[in-house]
Amino acid sequence: MSDVKDITNRLARLIAASGPISVAQYMAEANAHYYGSRDPLGAAGDFTTAPEISQMFGELIGLWLADLWMRAGRPATAHYVELGPGRGTLAADALRAMRSAGLEPPAELVETSPALREAQADRVPAARWHGDVASLPENVPLLIVANEFFDALPVHQLVATERGWRERMVALDGDRFAPVAGSQRPDAAVPERLRNASPGSILETSPASVAIVRELARRLADQGGAALIVDYGHERTGLGDTLQAVERHAYADPWEAPGARDLTAHVDFEALAEAARGEGVRVCGPREQGEWLKTMGIHVRAASLTKAAPERGDEIATARDRLTQPDQMGSLFKVMALISRDWPEPEGF
Repeated sequence: MSDVKDITNRLARLIAASGPISVAQYMAEANAHYYGSRDPLGAAGDFTTAPEISQMFGELIGLWLADLWMRAGRPATAHYVELGPGRGTLAADALRAMRSAGLEPPAELVETSPALREAQADRVPAARWHGDVASLPENVPLLIVANEFFDALPVHQLVATERGWRERMVALDGDRFAPVAGSQRPDAAVPERLRNASPGSILETSPASVAIVRELARRLADQGGAALIVDYGHERTGLGDTLQAVERHAYADPWEAPGARDLTAHVDFEALAEAARGEGVRVCGPREQGEWLKTMGIHVRAASLTKAAPERGDEIATARDRLTQPDQMGSLFKVMALISRDWPEPEGF
């Protein structure tokens, strides 16, 4: 707990010395400490992601990639890339499914957390690790997966006031952090259709997410391949404060104990799609995760797993429903694909 106090004190000193900081800086520093100091996944952690719920999720993603690869002419130099691979569970499941289709690509994992790299090495021992996307291989097709990666990247929050739009900042209110309207006027970042929003309205932007998508799309346009982005978020840029904290599988106050809990915000798929198209790739979706998984055959896979292990039938059905039902992960989570223009149309869209 002392290390969490250290980052709290550091942020408090920074604000006291230099004034309020942006929500993006607060989120970036809190999450850098959070992910760098622990394995947050599973029942003993703070949250559970789709690959940890069922092998079916990673397997269907692997088969989706393998199908594209086969129809693209089976390029022998293709590499598997995953951004924020968690414990490596999705990668292991996807790579196993790919092998069944004759595809055995080298694995490139973009991860900065020492704790998670250690877990990934147990599941994907032959992987190579990268601190960011800039060091990924060049001149080879890339098969990219980003599951619950973009939601943890920092967002700027803009707030409408009686005096126009302002960047939302993080200040000190006594001994706790609190959001306040700053002095900057970020009008250029606000879409024309939203500029006359009522006071108190909040718009979130994520330049970090847009920059990464642009780099991935540029790579795909130059090198060939495809990317699958799976995350919770909205299809169109809109208003709303979606910043949230999760600790021990429950929502928590995002302005308390930075670095001790996971901070995320909903992904703006419209902004990511626009950035990708600007680099010359095709964008498919977004589509609701539940519908995409059904199209990809999750019910058939669930039936096959149940036939092989009847005693796990209820467990498998519960996992399938958690991934696909609208009132669970099926609707809030979206799936979007970026495809090199030289590659075929993907399944599932």
